[in-house]
This record gives sequence, C-alpha cells and structure tokens, in this order.
Amino acid sequence: MKSGKDRAHLFGIGLDSDGQKRITQAENFSIVGGTEETHEKMTETVMKTFEDLKRKGKHLEETSPKELGELLNKNMPR
Repeated sequence: MKSGKDRAHLFGIGLDSDGQKRITQAENFSIVGGTEETHEKMTETVMKTFEDLKRKGKHLEETSPKELGELLNKNMPR
C-alpha cells in the first residue's frame, strides 16, 4: 500500500442544484453537490470506473489522465 502522500483522490462537483446538500465519500473519491439525479449518475460513473481499475489490478495513482478519462466516459450513464 502506498503512503498517504502518494495517494490520489478523485473529486467530482455537481454544478446543478435543487437546494439539497449531497456528499458521497469513499477512500479514493468524493462527490459533492448536484441534483439527486446528477449526484447519482456521478457516483455510479466513478464507482464503475474504480471497479474497472480494480479488475485491471491498477490504482488511481498508476492511471494516466487519458486512461482515466476514457474509463469515466465509458462508465457514464447514457
């Protein structure tokens, strides 16, 4: 396991709002804001992306920005 300073963390911000405050946190990501629908879609996308990384045996720190972007795009609900 990597030390704390070597760890990456993905942070997502939902820019739309319905007046509710939403925060979802996990070891490797945080999602804040957004309407209920937006927040759920963002959370689903990130969780599926981390599942893909786990299947590949990779950690976020070992993933290039290009690969991460491709995975996030692939896992985004349509």
